[in-house]
Amino acid sequence: MMHNLVFDPDLLRRYDKSGPRYTSYPTAVQFHTGFTEADYRTQAKRSNESSSPRPLSLYFHLPFCDTVCFYCACNKVVTKDRKRASPYLGRLHREIAMQAELFDRSRPVEQLHWGGGTPTFITHEEMRELMEVTREHFQLREDDKGEYGIEVDPREIRPETLSVLRKLGFNRLSMGVQDFDLRVQKAVNRIQGEAETIAVLNEARSLGFRSINMDLIYGLPFQTVESFGRTLEKIIAAGPDRLSIFNYAHLPEMFKPQRRINADDLPNPQEKLNILQRTIERLTQAGYVYIGMDHFARPDDELAQAQRNGTLYRNFQGYSTHAECDLIGMGITAIGMVGDCYTQNRKTLEDYYAALDSGHLPVTRGVVLDDDDKLRREIITQLICHFFLDCGRVERLYGIRFAEYFTNELSDLDVMQRDGLLEVDAAAIRIHPAGKLLIRNICMVFDRYLRENQQNRFSKVI
Repeated sequence: MMHNLVFDPDLLRRYDKSGPRYTSYPTAVQFHTGFTEADYRTQAKRSNESSSPRPLSLYFHLPFCDTVCFYCACNKVVTKDRKRASPYLGRLHREIAMQAELFDRSRPVEQLHWGGGTPTFITHEEMRELMEVTREHFQLREDDKGEYGIEVDPREIRPETLSVLRKLGFNRLSMGVQDFDLRVQKAVNRIQGEAETIAVLNEARSLGFRSINMDLIYGLPFQTVESFGRTLEKIIAAGPDRLSIFNYAHLPEMFKPQRRINADDLPNPQEKLNILQRTIERLTQAGYVYIGMDHFARPDDELAQAQRNGTLYRNFQGYSTHAECDLIGMGITAIGMVGDCYTQNRKTLEDYYAALDSGHLPVTRGVVLDDDDKLRREIITQLICHFFLDCGRVERLYGIRFAEYFTNELSDLDVMQRDGLLEVDAAAIRIHPAGKLLIRNICMVFDRYLRENQQNRFSKVI
């Protein structure tokens, strides 16, 4: 819980290095082009023919944006031409049909997510058609008990948009905010009014969306403790169910839009730490629970409940309450997790169209997990979701002796134990309050690929 979270600036500075966010293990860095469409079909067949096939989770990537936000590292297509969505959606419909052929229709879709880009870039009619095609090929839930979410840009919400989405079955909403300070907004090319943002939240709540998330980013140009604090107070007053407070990672060599941001305008590392500390303190006072990895939720939100119940999970959409699902990713760059594999689609519109037009699934790379991968994924998932690992349970599930298998890892944890981040004994690994903000560092100890190759392309942990 939040009152058990300790902010130690000295520890955070000492451990502040680059590392994965662990939306998967192995991470996308390990995906390779040797993994083919045939490999994916094999994994899907095995998943479908298992003695107890898992429910399904569907992710659709809708990449179009009207304008570019300079901080953005997402895969997107920036255009004012709304007609460009039509040929893309036509191919997406084709991919839905092709994917559905690989899975038994009796497998229910427990989780569905539209991400982007800006999913609300498309018209209401295109939204209806996409959901109709999905429903034609997959068994969507009709009882509103699934986790059906969509990412929205409040600036793209037209009259009736939220009503249309709710009628289509969406019951969760995530909206980008980042910062209400006008100087910051101008520096990152995202002018978004407070009134229009809060109006979207209030309308969504009135329509019965069960969980509403807001994204904020700290570390953007011209941000200070005071300026970000003003935004935070407005957000707390609005009362979203969840908050994602992301650290801006300035990587202009990797993400071209970030080259429009002047590095000299960014807050220095100490100011960023101060912003984070003030944010944690204020959210604690407001009653939010720290879920982990920059995520906060109200105590009665499903994420907080899942963490208390030991059923919280983490996937490519972040934290989730649905652990036992095969995830089918559709659209450009979409990542899926089916059976014992991860897979990613082609990254450009041209390549995506060409694959589907020739009758092929647009798989471009992936990885099949071996026994060691699955073991380490279980450990990282438990630590990052619950700040606790039952070593005996891991031994029973995977037929190992924990202390022997992870001799080197346990030796590395000794340093973290002396620093007060965690406690290790024969029975368990328990993350201390001072270690919760550094959970990525702790998980990295169990990452075999990082141990073998210390070079990486990840963002800073703080």
